Amino acid sequence: MIDIAFLRNHPDEVRENIRKKFQDKKLPLVDEAIALDEKRRALQTEGDSLRAARNAISKQIGQLMKEKKLEEAEAAKAQVNADAVRLSELEKETEEAQSRLTQVMMRIPNIISPETPIGKDDSENVEGKRFLEPKTPDFEVPYHLDILEKLDGIDIDSARRTSGQGFYYLTGDIARLHSAVLTYARDFMINKGFTYCIPPYMIRSSVVSGVMSFEEMEGMMYKIEGEDLYLIGTSEHSMIGRFMGQTLDEKQLPLTLTSYSPCFRKEKGAHGIEERGIYRIHQFEKQEMIVICKPEDSVAWYEKMWNYTVELFVSLGIPVRTLECCSGDLADLKYRSVDVEAWSPRQQKYFEVGSCSNLTDAQARRLGIRYKTEKGSAFAHTLNNTVVAPPRMLIAFVENHLRADGSVEIPEALRPYMGGKTEISVKKA
Repeated sequence: MIDIAFLRNHPDEVRENIRKKFQDKKLPLVDEAIALDEKRRALQTEGDSLRAARNAISKQIGQLMKEKKLEEAEAAKAQVNADAVRLSELEKETEEAQSRLTQVMMRIPNIISPETPIGKDDSENVEGKRFLEPKTPDFEVPYHLDILEKLDGIDIDSARRTSGQGFYYLTGDIARLHSAVLTYARDFMINKGFTYCIPPYMIRSSVVSGVMSFEEMEGMMYKIEGEDLYLIGTSEHSMIGRFMGQTLDEKQLPLTLTSYSPCFRKEKGAHGIEERGIYRIHQFEKQEMIVICKPEDSVAWYEKMWNYTVELFVSLGIPVRTLECCSGDLADLKYRSVDVEAWSPRQQKYFEVGSCSNLTDAQARRLGIRYKTEKGSAFAHTLNNTVVAPPRMLIAFVENHLRADGSVEIPEALRPYMGGKTEISVKKA
């Protein structure tokens, strides 16, 4: 959510930002917000004037009574009562105007970065840097599900019977690999100075509406029936929500946190759930990184954060590239975002394995996350980034470390987390 003062003083810039995001249907929201803001301020001004007048008259009543000016005192009392009725009306009208203004402001997208390329959708995202040379083996790389099945590491059919499409069982060495990757990622981030956290896996609607747009919420979140609780789509949701309504000490910033959680997603929309495979599913696990910092530090943290993900993948021998998200591919709260994509030897192309985002103060304004300054307080900036998210990491891992005989090599950095194993061998013909 952007600052109403910024919208008031720079409405054309806000409109242009909406156009850059190809959301012209939201242009009327700017005029509506300005009108509601004017109405709210006018109501507040009238209310403040009435309160001041009421206080002055109330003081006069006592004096009039002392002076036996009963008729004038009664007239003053009548005026106070009339003012009280009007004040009650004004408070209700102000509350309604503020509520509607908040709703409108929450639909207006955050101002995007000057570095963000302009484009309608993810097809117009722009490649950034590449890390490690992509591998092209001299043998055919099977579909990831076929690789995992030969390693006796996955059971999709049983998951369909127990839970439906979009779920899976991991077994044996692949299940161990899954846990090893997450543990390695946890330690990797701890060694970068981040504090490890395990957050709640359910959050209230007040947190949901603070961390994402209404459109995202509808397409992602599972609601717990009969309760004001939602299953998290990523630990960022509950990690940022942890600081809702707080004013942090400036000395605490930056807060650098890394969190583990399962993630639950409807995956509604154009992509949907895969018929066969584990690239897009309803449930997965993830190691996340979150930073809450002062505004002047968020650009530098953004660069550090996506570089950490690149460094982790490179340490496991997986080629990756960065992809700058264009304006039309940015969620409404995001200022700037970059995807990290891993190389797929089977497809001979890159695919998304993580995303890093700078939301400036958009989340903080919604959730009321401030920090103390010499002049009072200011809204903090929030950033989030995927460290690693199996099972997409597993797809990249088994494809890039697959041998001709169907076994999968375990890179040296991960061997301590796999009990010293150097490979996962074929279990099924």
